[in-house]
Amino acid sequence: MDLKKEVAATIDALSQIGNDPTGGMTRLLYTDSWKQAQEFIQEKLQTAGLSTHFDAVGNLFGRLEGTMYPEETVMSGSHIDTVVNGGTLDGQYGVAAAYLAIKYLQETYGNPLRSLEVISMAEEEGSRFPTVFWGSKNFVCEAKREDVETIADFDGISFVSEMRRQGFDFCDSNKTLRQDIKAFVEIHIEQGNVLEKENLQIGVVNNIAGQKRYTFVLKGEANHAGTTPMGYRRDAVYGFAKMCSAVIDRGLELGDPLVVTFGKVEPKPNTVNVVPGEVLFTMDCRHTDGALLDSFAAEAEHLIKKIAQEHHLDVEMDLWMDERPVPMNETIVAAIESAVKQSGKRYKVMHSGAGHDSQIIAPHYPTAMIFVPSINGISHNPAEETTIEDLTAGVEVLAAALYELAYQE
Repeated sequence: MDLKKEVAATIDALSQIGNDPTGGMTRLLYTDSWKQAQEFIQEKLQTAGLSTHFDAVGNLFGRLEGTMYPEETVMSGSHIDTVVNGGTLDGQYGVAAAYLAIKYLQETYGNPLRSLEVISMAEEEGSRFPTVFWGSKNFVCEAKREDVETIADFDGISFVSEMRRQGFDFCDSNKTLRQDIKAFVEIHIEQGNVLEKENLQIGVVNNIAGQKRYTFVLKGEANHAGTTPMGYRRDAVYGFAKMCSAVIDRGLELGDPLVVTFGKVEPKPNTVNVVPGEVLFTMDCRHTDGALLDSFAAEAEHLIKKIAQEHHLDVEMDLWMDERPVPMNETIVAAIESAVKQSGKRYKVMHSGAGHDSQIIAPHYPTAMIFVPSINGISHNPAEETTIEDLTAGVEVLAAALYELAYQE
């Protein structure tokens, strides 16, 4: 098996499904291209000798039965959906890599002692409907029917009607968590530039950072830009600038792995000759340590309120996401690290600053992740790219880790 050629051919073929004429990939949940991609993977799995099935909501599974401990399952995979105008690797590389790693192992060593299973999850990105992790949340019995029954996409098409159009429906309310899964390994592009900057091929992920996301509305007073003296102004943009500077400076003082981002800023009335009377802005804070994340967020809130008071501004705050850090399983991390060391590839143990399906699965099953480099750290963009050498190295490491987990006593 020429793994390098297989990786290139599989990614290329899969990337034709949902190829966006305006650039990149657009493959959204329950669209026809999404269904076609799942059926493409199903055919590949069946050709490789795996038995396949879809669950109620459209997660796809491919299974290679174990010879000695078939009731113990080692699983790998990722999500098949994309963002709008995304790249060709986010999500689907993890699905393709799981399929190719298991195909390689079966062709090289025969059937495993423990069962090996690929999962191609229905959705992770939240790009079409206002819901995220629909695939993995259904897999671990965390999805709530009431969260999606009334939602629709930007064209007003309902979630439920599209799900049923593709032949799927809600999971049985009596569905219970599977008890056979002994390990889950997800491989993914890094979506950052740490591995590339440090000239490394593999990242062994030991933690997924927690996230807090806020929306603030800062209110001052809109007024004439020419007739309102500087000392008399209640300038919301000036207050925001002070807040942004103070919070980011504090984040820089505390250092890695803390990150803080003011990603969306909307001043009103947003015109050249009016002192802005209102600013809506967001703040995203992430850290691998939950206590330190809480501490920094509280300090940031205090700074924002203090600066608002000093500049005679009112501030409203909405903390709308508060996700805790998710540590990876030490045993699975060690198995991956052992596989990388034996391969001689350059690697580091690192955390993930982005969210992944693994953070939903990890509280239920022993879980860890593998990263491969992203060129220039670009992702969620048509320019998203990883060299074929690094993509192949990732599949080799995944296969070696799955071998240790499923073929060894």
